[in-house]
Amino acid sequence: MIGQLGIIILSFADTMMVGRCGTAELGAASFVNNMFNLVIVFSTGFSYGLTPFVGNHYGRGENASVGRVLKNALAVNAVIAAGLMALMFILYLNIHRLGQPAELLPLMRPYYIVLLISLLFVLLFNAFRQFADGITDTVTPMVILLGGNVINIFLNWILIYGNWGMPRMGLLGAGIATLTARILMLLCFIAVFFAAKRYRPYVQGFRESSVNREDFSALNKMGMPVGLQMGMETASFSLSTIMVGWLGTAALAAHQVMLTVGQLGFMLYYGMAAAVAVRVSNFHGQGDIPRVKENVSAGFKIILVMAAAVSIPLLIMRNSIGFLFADSAEVAAMVAQLVIPFAIYQFGDGLQCNYSNALRGISDVKMVMVYAFIAYFLISLPSAYLFGFVFDWGLTGIWMSFPLGLTSAGLLFWRRYRHSIR
Repeated sequence: MIGQLGIIILSFADTMMVGRCGTAELGAASFVNNMFNLVIVFSTGFSYGLTPFVGNHYGRGENASVGRVLKNALAVNAVIAAGLMALMFILYLNIHRLGQPAELLPLMRPYYIVLLISLLFVLLFNAFRQFADGITDTVTPMVILLGGNVINIFLNWILIYGNWGMPRMGLLGAGIATLTARILMLLCFIAVFFAAKRYRPYVQGFRESSVNREDFSALNKMGMPVGLQMGMETASFSLSTIMVGWLGTAALAAHQVMLTVGQLGFMLYYGMAAAVAVRVSNFHGQGDIPRVKENVSAGFKIILVMAAAVSIPLLIMRNSIGFLFADSAEVAAMVAQLVIPFAIYQFGDGLQCNYSNALRGISDVKMVMVYAFIAYFLISLPSAYLFGFVFDWGLTGIWMSFPLGLTSAGLLFWRRYRHSIR
């Protein structure tokens, strides 16, 4: 959770620092970040497929197998990265066809290319992170993430505003800072893996093994449904950003601010839910079903308390939140309206986080993909268009679709878990 909190702090800092450059920069960042969030969250979900494999081998004391699976996970993630980069480049070539404000395109394009280059480093880091989580070492990824975030924010200060003799680069500077931090985080994890005493039992298995079809296929089979589930959830937000762009630059800026604030809940819930997945995979590997049930139940109760702790302060401060990120009264007023649907969907977000990770921990992920498609593509996205444009509720209407999608997904995942764990 602390590692996830570091990501939130970075997102807050990025949005605040870019927002001080103007509403146009904030609107451009909103569109590009949301397009990349779609593939980054998919790739993160895909890498989560590694955790049950590592957790099961770790629970049985099979250290060499843990190292072998990590090597294959790195290979799989590299292949996935190449495919995602190709898809995102095709989107880049057609960015002008998506109906976004014309004045934002010169800001979007260079920022987009820098983030595109960084994708490979994100996916390889994810593989190391899920390996560490699977052996219950959640401290190392946390420290590296927090260190990377500090570097990112410091480079933002230098490159966005042109400090220490550097040219003022604005949004592009934020992209270069992100790319640099992601490269350094991966290099740091590689160094720690080969040097740390705790990882020594797995290094031998890593060095002596080779990429093989069985592990490669198994990781794809486990990771793809989880990645698609998380990707489709993010798509309900990211593809809605295209609709938001039809409403203008100010709406895009307010959307970005509220998505940044909204990450506060999602990242914390997912940090706790990831811990649930790690615990569940270990106990499931030992055949201890009562402990599996205890951990899933405890995780959801903690997440409910966290949801209340996130929602109540934001509701109280909703009229001032927008001014933390931009100097526009119009943007701040839009943000205040969006806090209401945000608070409504916290229960559904916590529900789907907990039970999708519980299913991941017991390696039951096939139906998760189907349920995600129903909730996010058949319920959430059509509702966004219906509320936003048919009912003419605008930006708030688009956001009212999110509680429907997230709660539907959570209920479907909960039902599947109850069926699978009997």
